[in-house]
Amino acid sequence: MLSVRAILYVGHGTRSEKGAKEAKSFLEKIIRQTNVSIQEISFLELTEPSIEEGFIRCVKKGATAITVVPLFLLAAGHIKTDIPEALLPLQQQYPQIQVTVADPFGVQEWILDAITEMVKGSGGWSGREALLVVGRGSSDPAIHEAFRKITEGLKKRLEVETVSVCYLAATSPSFQLGIEEISREIKAGVIVIPYLLFGGLLLDEIDQEVNRRNFKGQQVLHTGSLSRHQAIREIILERSADREEASESSRA
Repeated sequence: MLSVRAILYVGHGTRSEKGAKEAKSFLEKIIRQTNVSIQEISFLELTEPSIEEGFIRCVKKGATAITVVPLFLLAAGHIKTDIPEALLPLQQQYPQIQVTVADPFGVQEWILDAITEMVKGSGGWSGREALLVVGRGSSDPAIHEAFRKITEGLKKRLEVETVSVCYLAATSPSFQLGIEEISREIKAGVIVIPYLLFGGLLLDEIDQEVNRRNFKGQQVLHTGSLSRHQAIREIILERSADREEASESSRA
């Protein structure tokens, strides 16, 4: 029997209507560039359609194998627990469907190179600024090791001494504490790097705080969400690529 492959993209989800539209628009572009006939968008929480809805749509369209592509930057609780828990009842309900889950992005040289380009193209880069990387945050302790690698990679690429990390939720230091401390210590200016794929309420929070500090006369700006860079699109296309087609290409 010929296998019919589908791709199910899984985003985080947001309460922000603007952020949800941005994520869907981004994925629709990915879909147009991917040569797979069945592709569906879904979200883990807060935004519709759900993982269950997206999975069932794939099945109803005739899929016999589904590649789940999580749009998550790092492997934390959502990747390790929440997505597998959402998929488990679906796999039990449809045991004939082969399900493969792609890896999260992880700390990639490609992403660090992209961030470096975004910092240099921010309009405020002179080489003397400090960098503040802002993560979503997680209770998973592995997240701190991931951000340690990110800061080391950015220090090397941008040749700066100060690259600090803070988080928007679930762990410390908090964003408010992080930006307060680095703004007090650094006089040459601060570039904030939101380690977020898309816009939404979290990016709005960063934007509002940056604007508030600029209004007070501080030199602070942010690079925007990571999906603005072509590298993110390339990574997703790579993860959603049909492995059989890739194998055929390598043998050609």
